[in-house]
Amino acid sequence: MPSFLLSKSFFHFPLKSPLFHHFSMSTLPTKSRLRGVVFDMDGTLTVPVIDFAAMYKAVLGDDDYKRVKAENPSGIDILHHIENWSPNKQRKAYQIIADFEKQGLDRLQIMPGAAELCGFLDGKKIRRGLITRNVKEAVDLFHQRFGMMFSPALSREFRPYKPDPAPLLHICSTWEVQPNEVMMVGDSLKDDVACGKQAGALTCLLDEKGRYGSQDFAKLDLTPDFKVSSLNEVYSLLESNFNLTP
Repeated sequence: MPSFLLSKSFFHFPLKSPLFHHFSMSTLPTKSRLRGVVFDMDGTLTVPVIDFAAMYKAVLGDDDYKRVKAENPSGIDILHHIENWSPNKQRKAYQIIADFEKQGLDRLQIMPGAAELCGFLDGKKIRRGLITRNVKEAVDLFHQRFGMMFSPALSREFRPYKPDPAPLLHICSTWEVQPNEVMMVGDSLKDDVACGKQAGALTCLLDEKGRYGSQDFAKLDLTPDFKVSSLNEVYSLLESNFNLTP
């Protein structure tokens, strides 16, 4: 069962209580409608294979890596960090990042439960979108290799990228739905949950290894609506908490 961060309180009244006689079905809380799910790719739909620490060291150098890591305990945003570098230095950094990502493409693996979850959503006629900070080539290979199509599927060529809410709002606009009718699912608190929260969407944090706790949520002032340890837990989460009628 998924470990929900949202708790619900239930009130029980004796059958002869006056309150019971005035309690009608119309006062029961109704489930919110869910019309779309947007997924992160690396570490969510695919098994994480990129050695990000090694990538950051290669881009920044050992000394700067240690300094930047100390200044950003919640994680390094390497794309944001190099934005203001000189064009030549930035080109070299992007090439290093691209080399690491290419190595990741060679070992691309589908996350357990991803195909089944997508089939479940398709059966309910719930739209599926994708937002990644990886390149379009990676998204195209993912679609080709695993035969699962996401639309829209936005890579980092779409600016601004996560954690800015712009890509998620773009998808909501394309689908002609409200952000609060969409869920963002991802494995990064500072990218995926932040993107979803800023857009006004529901958020689900995939935390396979139990990396995140209440202290992390408090530190970033970000608390996901739901937290799961595998994609297999998302089925019951959706069925228990949402109206999935097309």
